[in-house]
Amino acid sequence: MTLIKICGITNIEDAIECVRLGANVIGFVLADSPRRADIDTVRHAIRMLGGDVRTVGIFTDETDDVISIMNDCELTYAQLHGGQSEDFARRLGAHRVIRVGRVQDEASVDTLAQYETASFYLLDTYKKGVPGGTGETFDWHLAARAKSLGKPVFLSGGLNPENVAEAIDAVHPFGVDVSSGVEAHPGKKDLTKVKEFIANVQKADNRA
Repeated sequence: MTLIKICGITNIEDAIECVRLGANVIGFVLADSPRRADIDTVRHAIRMLGGDVRTVGIFTDETDDVISIMNDCELTYAQLHGGQSEDFARRLGAHRVIRVGRVQDEASVDTLAQYETASFYLLDTYKKGVPGGTGETFDWHLAARAKSLGKPVFLSGGLNPENVAEAIDAVHPFGVDVSSGVEAHPGKKDLTKVKEFIANVQKADNRA
């Protein structure tokens, strides 16, 4: 089963509805972004969700505040977009870290190997000056190279209801990650698109 991560959640209603529709992982952006979530909202949403739902905080900083937010909100994972040091990742704990690779070419994939302190790698599209959430795809053949590095891989970057099944067929990732591809506008999900995205992931899994 391909895990489904819905990212860029900014409100409790979207968090609850995405999980009701079948999302396994919910992501909250806690960095500079039009999708930045309020920490009180994150804390409340996580308490409302409960159960087996995994939650992710997206960070670009390397500060003690990140660790405090992780602990205070009881987030499952910290998704590190800023090239944070291995020492910082160890302070968080490998079991709590998702390392992001901004994919441009083979060399950009290979740089992930230096980040051993992580549970997962997440592949996003490289775009100069943009740490993540580009809404653009990359060459999915490069994802196979990332899978050879020995950690489960989440595929991100420009996924939407129309292309996610093709992406799964091509990459067979551990999980898929979507944000702008299921939005009505930045920070607000289109639940019809969310439902279609999840249904198409499940159809791809059933074909495998």
